[in-house]
Amino acid sequence: MATVNTKHQASSAKAAEQWTDLPPAETSLVFDSFAPSASASNGPSSNSISITGSPQSSVAASSSFVSASNSAIPTKTGSSAGKQTGNRTSSGPETTSIDPRLPAGGIEMLTPAAIAPASYYKIGDQITFGWNYTSLIVTPTAIDILATCSACASAYTLANNASVKETGSVVWDTSGYATGTNPLLTESYTLIIHDAAQATTAAAQAGYLGTYDSFMFGMYAPQPYSDLGNFVCATCSGALSNTERQTLKFLFGMGIITIMSFTWFAGGFGVFGVF
Repeated sequence: MATVNTKHQASSAKAAEQWTDLPPAETSLVFDSFAPSASASNGPSSNSISITGSPQSSVAASSSFVSASNSAIPTKTGSSAGKQTGNRTSSGPETTSIDPRLPAGGIEMLTPAAIAPASYYKIGDQITFGWNYTSLIVTPTAIDILATCSACASAYTLANNASVKETGSVVWDTSGYATGTNPLLTESYTLIIHDAAQATTAAAQAGYLGTYDSFMFGMYAPQPYSDLGNFVCATCSGALSNTERQTLKFLFGMGIITIMSFTWFAGGFGVFGVF
């Protein structure tokens, strides 16, 4: 046992002298275990001590490696990684995929019915229109309802930005259009219903509400009472004015005179005596 310790001290002293002669380089310090043999007679263990480089360089290199390794490891701050905080935002508005072969949304009139005869309304009354939507996949946010007259190139607003319901309806009070700068005339009108976000001339798209302009109706202005004898129908083709009646009387009279004159002259020349 004494011999083993003496050799171990000699080897350590020799290694310490060699540390000062080593060049400054990144070296490592490796210590192998040293243990005496189980029995004194067996001699020292085959284990040995291997020392390379200086202890200061080894410690510095190890510290640098630990620092570099720690800086490479990502760290988490705040709440637990299992929780998600904040509001979730979408990348854009949701869109509805529609088969382009499908028809555009339309309108089916209920009041008056589509099979009803031509409708005429008196200016000053309240008019009710009702309808259903057909082939509508994307419901518009709001709709505009208009009445247009091509004869006077005017448009009258029945409802603006009206809400969309399963069955639509509107009541038009025409009393405000009896007089004024743009009064209603005795003419034909077209009911127009369209998406408030689109122009009336916008092209119809599959599943979206297109512009409806298929319903026409008539408006007329009330007239004051007139006695039947003095009544003259201005639009009736069978009625004759006084001038026309006098003209017809003159023509019939001239015709009769012409026939009688021809008969008298013909008889004087003996034309009828030949037969």
